[in-house]
Amino acid sequence: MLRPQIVIVTPALADANNGNWQTARRWARQLAQAYPVRLAASWDGGGEALMIALHARRSAPSVARWRAERGAAPLVVVLTGTDLYRDIGFDASAQASLRAADRLVVLNELGAASLPDSLRPKARVILQSCAARRPLPKTRRHLRAVMVGHLRAEKSPATYFEAARLLAGRADIRLDHVGAALDPALGAQARALAAECPRYRWLGALARGETRRRIQGAHVLVHPSAMEGGAHVVIEAVRSGTPVLASRIDGNLGLLGADYGGCFEPGDAAALAALLQRLRDAPAMLDALRRQCEARAALFDPAREAAALRSLIGETLVAARALPPTLRDAP
Repeated sequence: MLRPQIVIVTPALADANNGNWQTARRWARQLAQAYPVRLAASWDGGGEALMIALHARRSAPSVARWRAERGAAPLVVVLTGTDLYRDIGFDASAQASLRAADRLVVLNELGAASLPDSLRPKARVILQSCAARRPLPKTRRHLRAVMVGHLRAEKSPATYFEAARLLAGRADIRLDHVGAALDPALGAQARALAAECPRYRWLGALARGETRRRIQGAHVLVHPSAMEGGAHVVIEAVRSGTPVLASRIDGNLGLLGADYGGCFEPGDAAALAALLQRLRDAPAMLDALRRQCEARAALFDPAREAAALRSLIGETLVAARALPPTLRDAP
């Protein structure tokens, strides 16, 4: 019996080295034993049985073409942070993708709350995953924080910059920053800050393995994003035994838990700086955050993610087969 073929459409392929690409590549591996899987930046026609489209707005042309050419053939749309917390509120193409989808995937436990009531029954939560790693040894001479995120407004690097300035007098708190300057102006600010505050280091874009080691070696990951669908770097920190300080937004709370103790209001650099000082001056707080992260770590196990993904695909294919034959593929 021929196995149903799947195409995963992600606007960003390997050269982007971003979260969408990592998700698409990981899901292709997780599905490969059960289905032939093709990765594509856009859908330009083909006989696949099901399409997974990452990003409602950026994949909207592929979604529209799939519906036009494949009719009722099953379609899964995965919602990113910019989809959930910006685009679906006003962008007609993103809204059309939501209506066209048979299933909508959100990547944090609170994601469905941002959908219109009429679309929530379509939503499924799939928490992303990564392999667990042991923490690396930490120095006691200072607190090492790391932010991992390309320099663009959605990641709110300006919050991290300002916290570094506020902590300039604390020789025992070091702030590293990993990420490419997708916004040249923010890159210029990072370079100027590194010259102004020697304990802030902008490391630029690093290979994934080196980035993961930086997370393992840090006392704390800082994630100040203005919007997130479900940041993989937060998951990598939790699975590495590294506590997190994060902006209080649904995309972060939907990973860390609504009662997580290491949150600050989005854009509040003073609150972030105060939390970093507390972690340095009161190590018991660092231990408490570590325990909270450890309690969440099993949610991000690769076997759990793979099982949720395969269940979703099976459910969607079965539902499509229940349609009358004339509606399965015809426009």
